Amino acid sequence: MGLNTNRPAGQQSDLSRIKTWWRTLGGDRFAVLPPPTRGRYTQSDGHEDAAEMFATRGIATDTSFVYWHWQSHDAFARSGDLTGALYLHWGGDHATVAAGLGDGPPGYRIVDNGPRGAFQLDRVTAVDADGLPDPEDDAGVRQFLARVDEPRHRTARSTEYDPLTAAEERWLHDRLSGPVDLDAAVRFAAPLEHRQALTPDETARLLPAWREAYAGRLTAWRGWRSVLPALLRQEHPEVWEVAAELGAEAAYALTAQPSPRSLELLRAWALTGDDGAVRGWFRAHHALREPDPVRIAAELSEELTAHAAPEAAQTGLLRALREAVTDEPDTRRSPADAFSPLLLATIRFATDDRLPRPLRVAAATAAADTAGRVREAAGRLTDAAEAADALAAVERYETARDDLLAGTGPDLTGYEGGLGDIYHRYRTLSPADVRWLRDRLADPSTGVQGIAFCLELLHAHGEAAEADLVALLPRWKKELTKQYRTTYTEWRHPLVTLTCLAQDLGHPAGEAMLAWWAKPKPLWKEPVRLLTHLGAPTEEKAAELWEFVVSGGHDTGHLMTWVLLRARLDGTHPLHVAEKLIDEPGIRAYVLHRVLIGVADPAQPLWHYAIDPRSHSWWHRAQEVADDERLSAEARAIGLKAAREHYVTRYPDQVRPALTEGEVKTAHAWLEARADRTAAD
Repeated sequence: MGLNTNRPAGQQSDLSRIKTWWRTLGGDRFAVLPPPTRGRYTQSDGHEDAAEMFATRGIATDTSFVYWHWQSHDAFARSGDLTGALYLHWGGDHATVAAGLGDGPPGYRIVDNGPRGAFQLDRVTAVDADGLPDPEDDAGVRQFLARVDEPRHRTARSTEYDPLTAAEERWLHDRLSGPVDLDAAVRFAAPLEHRQALTPDETARLLPAWREAYAGRLTAWRGWRSVLPALLRQEHPEVWEVAAELGAEAAYALTAQPSPRSLELLRAWALTGDDGAVRGWFRAHHALREPDPVRIAAELSEELTAHAAPEAAQTGLLRALREAVTDEPDTRRSPADAFSPLLLATIRFATDDRLPRPLRVAAATAAADTAGRVREAAGRLTDAAEAADALAAVERYETARDDLLAGTGPDLTGYEGGLGDIYHRYRTLSPADVRWLRDRLADPSTGVQGIAFCLELLHAHGEAAEADLVALLPRWKKELTKQYRTTYTEWRHPLVTLTCLAQDLGHPAGEAMLAWWAKPKPLWKEPVRLLTHLGAPTEEKAAELWEFVVSGGHDTGHLMTWVLLRARLDGTHPLHVAEKLIDEPGIRAYVLHRVLIGVADPAQPLWHYAIDPRSHSWWHRAQEVADDERLSAEARAIGLKAAREHYVTRYPDQVRPALTEGEVKTAHAWLEARADRTAAD
């Protein structure tokens, strides 16, 4: 069942071969970045590295370039062998990059995914007449498995795969026929069970090996996601014991095969607030007991409330309800029309008196920023009665919205990008917002991400108080001293912000926090330690920050902090501090551009590691800088450059929350009115 992963003695690893070839690349108008370190984690980091390399070496700024980043580097095992295709990202002219890469090093091939995609580098492998690899050829096996496990059609609700040929299915079964090797079985079981083809004999051999090797931690073996559905399908006598031990992660499998037993387990998990279990509970209930989705949702919502389930459970229930009453979005239609039925359903549910208030609040929250899109979609309907009905639903929603949303806020446990998407809603804080943010800080169940989000908003707006600090003091040493990446967030690490607050308040805890920051470990804190200087600013702190800024060290918010600190010391707007740094020796232009836009509103600085072209917040700040008559022409040109490069007009479908057509037209008009102005380089 296993694979031979040993490389012959003396043979170079894939990484060594690729690096050797990589060093031969480059030429006129084409540059290659060195292999990555952990500091080049994303594509934006790669583009920043390119800008820095161009500036250091005097390379023309319009030179095309290619690189891979640290996430791409995961394609290499520790041995240096490829475990997947290596994604090569690029900038500049696509044709120039393609020509510069050529066919790849000997024994490898380059896949060109076009002007909107990355290049892929992988091994050249051989297959037999049936398209099957030699089982001993690791790269060939990997590529075969990637091919047969690629979905034919994937939607939010289902995944379909092409059928296997008889030879392919036989080859996969053969890999599972020897002595049980759980690590290898993961790879071969998945494509079989995606076609419901795992046999009772195979599951009978895998199950005891899995339960023995992973006793007490069954989910640690990735193959369970294939074996559990097979056990359910085969009605194996141990399946319910196994499912209960797996816990809520198994909800998706139980949902796909509803039964009274699965309904019982799904309910228990749903009451804990697990999103997948909530949605599975709804679907199983729908399949087994009640055909009316609204009636089901009302019943389950009340049960969630009665058992004090987390608020996020109502959001999961809403998603399940929407899916039950709308068709899958048709991606062949425009984004506005493809999703309008889903958006309209959400708006309707917000004012549907058949639903309990917690579920209507969840609907009102989900419908935020969508009323304009629904109104536009209604205007495109050819049926006048249908259009009038949709517009009436929007009117009802807008009338009820403020009451439903009073004293509520976003899900602080979800994807951090979702919180970033709505950051612009908190550019000003209402008294209700302040109360909600403070309540979250005082709630022991609020996690590190939630604390970071809420504390940043309160502190930046000048609303953070000693009570907020005191509420967090019992938690700072045990919870807030942990690493929390803020690369992609508009807020800082919560302990940075808390330390600033403690210093601003002159609280004794500030000294204890600064003493912790001064210690050499943990290592994660060093790149952000100086950001704490924004609290109780002094000239000494400003000097230390400035020394780092001009040293060329990796900027993780240092220049931003210095500008805000200097503005506080000088009693001036941070924009005026930032604009004085234009063409200042030692200041990297791309960092300054980000900072100039990010400090446009000192009541809500934007800490994202780069100008985010998908963000409402960055779009509005760029406009404001471009039109600020108090600023120099050079500073305004930086704002105009950021506005022209924003996706609001270039790729509006990628902006989040989604834009209305009216907003896109307004953005185009704004840019056209300034077409004769010069933007920064």
